[in-house]
This record gives sequence, C-alpha cells and structure tokens, in this order.
Amino acid sequence: MEKLTVAQARQESAIGKQVQVSGWVRTRRDSKGGFSFLEVNDGSCFGNVQIVAEGTLPNYEGEVKKLGAGASVSVTGEVRKSPAQGQATEIAAQSITVYGFADPETYALQKKRHSFEFLRTLAHLRPRTNTFGAVARVRNCICRSIHDFFQEQGFLYVHPPIITSSDCEGAGQMFKVTTLDLGKIPRQGADVDFTQDFFGRPTYLTVSGQLEAEIFACAVGKVYTFGPTFRAENSNTSRHLAEFWMVEPEMAFYELRDNMDLAEAFLKRIARDVLNRCDEDMKFFNERIDPTAISTLEGIVSSEFVRLPYTEAIDLLQKSGATFEFPVAWGNDLQAEHERYLTEQAFKKPVILFDYPSTIKPFYMRVSDDGKTVRAMDVLVPRVGEIVGGSQREERLDVLERRMREQKLNPESYWWYLDLRRYGTVPHSGFGLGLERTVLFVTGMANIRDVIPFPRTPGSAEF
Repeated sequence: MEKLTVAQARQESAIGKQVQVSGWVRTRRDSKGGFSFLEVNDGSCFGNVQIVAEGTLPNYEGEVKKLGAGASVSVTGEVRKSPAQGQATEIAAQSITVYGFADPETYALQKKRHSFEFLRTLAHLRPRTNTFGAVARVRNCICRSIHDFFQEQGFLYVHPPIITSSDCEGAGQMFKVTTLDLGKIPRQGADVDFTQDFFGRPTYLTVSGQLEAEIFACAVGKVYTFGPTFRAENSNTSRHLAEFWMVEPEMAFYELRDNMDLAEAFLKRIARDVLNRCDEDMKFFNERIDPTAISTLEGIVSSEFVRLPYTEAIDLLQKSGATFEFPVAWGNDLQAEHERYLTEQAFKKPVILFDYPSTIKPFYMRVSDDGKTVRAMDVLVPRVGEIVGGSQREERLDVLERRMREQKLNPESYWWYLDLRRYGTVPHSGFGLGLERTVLFVTGMANIRDVIPFPRTPGSAEF
C-alpha cells in the first residue's frame, strides 16, 4: 500500500498501484447501479481524483451515502485507468474511512459560487475553494522561485529584525511596539518617557529590511531578505495591506544598470517557473479570473523590458492625448493609471523607469550628476503598474548626510548606516519586490486581500 497525494494518484504512472489517498470531498454523485462517485481533493493540485465507491463497502449506506462537500476521508484502493474523458485515472475504493462530516445546513462552502467579499469573512475555510487553493499553490511557487533564483546566483539569505528603531522610508507610517501600560503612560514633561519601555527607546515594526541588508552586502557581497513588513497606512484600497511580504536583494559593486538587469532576470524567472509548474492553476485563472493571465506571463518571459528615463516618460504621457485622473508633471510621482498606460498602451510590455526627481524619493538613493534626479528605478508591468522599486544607493558620506537633513532625519540616529560609508564604502544597489503584488499580477486577481492567507487591513485583524 503506497500513500499518495491526489496529484500523484492522477498521474498515469499510478495505474495498477494499491494506494491510500486522503482529502476532502468536493462532491458525491450516486448511481442507480448501486455505487457512488466521490470527487476528493487534498490541495496538492487543482484537480480532484474520482473515487468509485461500490455499494458492497461495509459503510456504504451508513456513511458513504451521507458524505457531502467538506467531509474528510481516507480511501484505500487500486488506481485504474478512467473511462471518463478529462481524467487519466480513478480509484476503485476497497475501503473508505470517514474522519469527519460537514453538515450541509451549516457548512458555508456548498457547491455554488461565492463572492470574494463573502469568502474574506471565512478565511479559515476559503483555502478549500478552487480559487484560493490555486492562489496558495501559485504563491508557494513564487516563493520557491525567489529562493531558487537568488541561491543559484550566489546570494546569501539574511534575516533582518522585525522590530526596529529606524524608519527606512522616512514616511512615519509605522506601527509602534511597546510594553508600556497604556493606562499609565510614563512621561517626561509632555513627552512619553520611552526610557521605561522594553527597549529604552521608541521602536516599531519594520517597513523594510533594506538598511540591514546593506550592512551584509557591504561585507559579503550579495544578499537578499525575504520576510514580513508592516505599514500603518490607513488605506482601504484593493492594493494596500498593513502586513505584507517583501523580498529585498542588496548587491555590493552593482550600479543602476546591473540592478535593472538583475530585476529583469528575476521577474522572468518567476514568470517562467509559474508557467512550468502551475499549469492547471494558471489555466483556471485564465478561464475564470483574467483571460490575459497566461499571455501576460508569456510576454514577461519573451520580451525585452523597455528602459525609459522618468523625464522621457513624463514627456510621452503629456503628449499621449490620453485623459488621466491625476495630472502629469515633472516632479510628480506617477500613479497606477500612468504606469499602466506605459505598459499596456505605449509599449505593450514591461517598462523600467529610472532617474526620478530627488524630491520624491528617499534619502538613501544615489544623487545623479545633474543634482536633480536620483539613480532610482521602478519596474512596471501590465495590469498592476509598479512591481519592483529600487535604486543605486548613495555611497558618498557627505551627500548622504545632506540628503538626510533635507528629509528632516537625524544622521546621528543612523550612525551605523553612515559607518558603511566611512569604512570601505562601495557602489551598491538593491530593490524590493512585494510578494502579494506579484501574486496579484501573476494570477490576475483584483484585490490584494485575496492573495495573502490572512489579510491585515485597517479595522481588520481577524483569524
């Protein structure tokens, strides 16, 4: 007896084997011939395996004929070639063990379509649906691709702290971490006395592991971080989460062009792996969610990304004749509608914008020779807009200190970051890719809350 997943049992190579398969019933159909068909899924693949349950099974009348959606079973039997179209195998059951029933009167996931809004209220059950099972497998594939890509390129995986006293982005929208009694907050005058707090200073949940990654890049060459990050941004849009995952590579001796080359190769690897490893899931997304899901990924793999200076992009948008909700002007950050125009209409392929105005970018980005722009880059893709943001980092101590003061940051708070420029400074670069935004792009799903297992948003921390 061989224990197989549903994915393995559906392969022709399993025919003739005595197997045990366990999972959850999707449907049961009874035949007038005195037997039943069960569709069973265990999450290992999109499709189900068909179980043929004969009426001679000892628990056929008492249990098998009462099975419905959501019931959990373990089946032993022989895998045989299926006479039905669209499936290579089926299992002739020799025994069926029922672990648990799901009362059809109260079990929410019956065989009908449910809205994504409704399923967000059932985050503990929605992974059992076709859509969210497929999202989970694609998300897993993307995570595997991220690690495979960087490991094969000789990067070290490093783990930055989740609790930090630094604001990498300078935006101030950070979650505070404290053990102080909020009913009896100690004060020094009008200010909170953080010397009595756990860490003796104000601390926050990290918005980025970039600054810590730079420490390791300036010691061991090439590194990447991959973990949760947090933004206390009071936004309820379909593109924002308070907790999300970021992958952030940092590379010593890389300039902006090297950074762009790496980001392009990285995105192509993710797209290629998803197409190769998630065939059934991607066909589902293409049929039910977005008819361009597969062709968009194929376009990522086959196209050469356009590289366009920000200034030229502004000029192109202004001359496009298109109507935009947000005005286009040099010095303004581009909005999603502008980014999508560039990728979906102007070029019909991914675009890497670079050399942004210094006034709209963080302090750590290298100031260009013109003094007006910084060596920033954003990779834009169809449907989503920006998917990667990065830059060559500022390696000159005096320029970095000036930029900090311009953005009203205290250089003394970043003494350790400045030390990297004092002792053996090197040109270096890096970028960040949001995992959820990547899953959104790959699957064609419309709301970022549907591509993370348990979304954290303003007013919502359920499950």
